[in-house]
Amino acid sequence: MSRPGAAGGAAQQGGATPGFARGRRLRGTPAMRRWTAQTRLSPADLVLPVFVKQGISEPVPITSMPGVVQHTQHSLRKAAHEAAEAGISGLMLFGIPGDKDPVGSQADAADGVVNVALQQLRADLGDELVLMADLCLCEYTDHGHCGVVTPAGVVDNDPTLDRYAAVAIAQARAGAHVIAPSGMMDGQVAAIRAGLDSAAHTETPILAYAAKYASGFYGPFREAAEGAPQFGDRSTYQMDPPNADEALREVAQDLAEGADAVMVKPAGPYLDIVARVADAVDVPVSAYQVSGEYAMVEAAAANGWVDRQRAILETLTAIRRAGAGSVLTYWAVEAARWLR
Repeated sequence: MSRPGAAGGAAQQGGATPGFARGRRLRGTPAMRRWTAQTRLSPADLVLPVFVKQGISEPVPITSMPGVVQHTQHSLRKAAHEAAEAGISGLMLFGIPGDKDPVGSQADAADGVVNVALQQLRADLGDELVLMADLCLCEYTDHGHCGVVTPAGVVDNDPTLDRYAAVAIAQARAGAHVIAPSGMMDGQVAAIRAGLDSAAHTETPILAYAAKYASGFYGPFREAAEGAPQFGDRSTYQMDPPNADEALREVAQDLAEGADAVMVKPAGPYLDIVARVADAVDVPVSAYQVSGEYAMVEAAAANGWVDRQRAILETLTAIRRAGAGSVLTYWAVEAARWLR
């Protein structure tokens, strides 16, 4: 006696069994597909990374990232209002100072470019957007590495932690809702948490770039942030792309040190890592759709090789489907408008 769908059954004779038909019945119309969708993408899932540069009078387009600019303080305030109106959750701020030095002193200066931006945005918007401050030194140092370097050119971990704590305090004082350390130094979360607590910022959360890979997809960002290393690379402190289990160890360590949320970077090439991290933790998980991911889609769309809007929304949905609760993306405002 054959079961439905088995060889010789109704399906082989051209009939449609309930099991085989069910998928197509539930995909028959756009409304049906919306009703059965397992993953929802909404404006509130999105965070916009922004660049603000000291000493410019007009926004500067980033050639490798069409549509993205280095902002002036004024244009950043306008962009922030537009982001709030679009309904996204927040901004991630990156700064390009007018002057750089070996220790990145402008990162924690009261008149540093990001700290001024935070003060202005907090005055303009209050708590309407979550203002996240990326905490790293690569944009601020004259050598382009993420910390203090020894005479031999090696990043010196512990003196770098002291700098990170000072920068975190300055960013919190300036109005950052969230501190987001991205340097991948050992012990960075513990040092930042201790610094914030000692300065009475106990309620300021830390979003740790916990699994940040030494990726080939950062090239356009280095043009945007003007933070390319002047020698060597970052492979000794960022994660090695072949490794997955190590990401879980890094995440666990950051949580043990006091991180309130964690991030995986990049997003698209590391969806397996996003999924594993999301399954392993009970804190918010973010994923950063980085500059190279953005540039590839924009280039393909400009050549007519992909449907731009469809490709953008598909990539964002895939990152959410993998388990990210929020996505940092340069398309945040544009995608939010499509979704409303």
